[in-house]
Amino acid sequence: MSSAPTASPIEREDEFAFGRSAIHDPLAVDACDAGVCDIEEGVEDRVGRQSVEPRIEYGRLEWANLDWPVVLWIGGVHLAALAAPFFFTWSGFAICMILYYITGSLGVCLGYHRLLTHGSFACTRAVKLFFAFLGGISGEGSALHWVPNHRKHHAFSDQEGDPHTPHDGGLWAHILWMFTRRDPQELAAHVSRWAPDLDRDPAMHFIHRTFLLWHVLIGLTLLGSGWLLYGPYTGVSWLLWGLAVRMVIVFHVTWLVNSATHMWGYRNYETTDDSTNLWWVGLLAFGEGWHNNHHAFQRMAKHGHRWWEVDVTYWAILAMERLGLAWNVVHEPTGHGRQAKVAAQSRRQAVGTNG
Repeated sequence: MSSAPTASPIEREDEFAFGRSAIHDPLAVDACDAGVCDIEEGVEDRVGRQSVEPRIEYGRLEWANLDWPVVLWIGGVHLAALAAPFFFTWSGFAICMILYYITGSLGVCLGYHRLLTHGSFACTRAVKLFFAFLGGISGEGSALHWVPNHRKHHAFSDQEGDPHTPHDGGLWAHILWMFTRRDPQELAAHVSRWAPDLDRDPAMHFIHRTFLLWHVLIGLTLLGSGWLLYGPYTGVSWLLWGLAVRMVIVFHVTWLVNSATHMWGYRNYETTDDSTNLWWVGLLAFGEGWHNNHHAFQRMAKHGHRWWEVDVTYWAILAMERLGLAWNVVHEPTGHGRQAKVAAQSRRQAVGTNG
């Protein structure tokens, strides 16, 4: 078994420092065209490149500007889920919950978010592609769309240019922002700018092109397996609960991180945005709801920073580290981030003592 690379997390810090709200690097508003920000470059250069990518007018949705494939996809999944109560089985519900964890926690939270977007740990290319696949079958689009949108969100969090800030409306931040159409050239520029590392990988493009195929195959597998084992009623149950209901749950739990955790909750750290920690989103979203912690220290694999902030996704990363599937895990802040966290903890202790 080959040994893991020995590059330290500190050496890779700038590659994923997209967030202006991070208290360890509040001026890191952008990623360089090559996907790596030079720590020595001037702020004016970084700010100057913000105007390269054309921007849609956020907060406004018009019939002429709807992305109908996205509208029909999300709307169709919700309509299918409405039929699920008429085909309830406990086995279908169990499949729904299992796939909720696999696609939601492992696919979106671990794969799309902490690995591909922020580089919270390193792994082999095969493992990376596996988690990109799991994220894809969540139904939230391929990594080529999810990752650049999220990196841009961090770069302009709750500022002009944030794709889904509640400043443009809570419903906009939750779902409507996805319905705005972009022409292919603008979308290609968006991906190239915010996810050049993924854009250079042919396998990521393959997963992107076969996005619908995998859902068709999974749906047929659920329907056929249930039908053959227990009859047509169970087959339809497995299809509706394992595909439609599960996807609706993962959709809204993920979207709540974009909306609710920028509107309600408490804050452990002072950041330049409105990110908060919200306990019920933290539980539903496998640790993603400790959002203020994440915006303060974006590369940390651990999002729960206080004893009650349960982070199920981080447990999976720890298990991968133990098995040798992950290394260079960013368990704690580095550099200025470590100093900022210590200072924040000292302030909380002082408030508790004085109280």
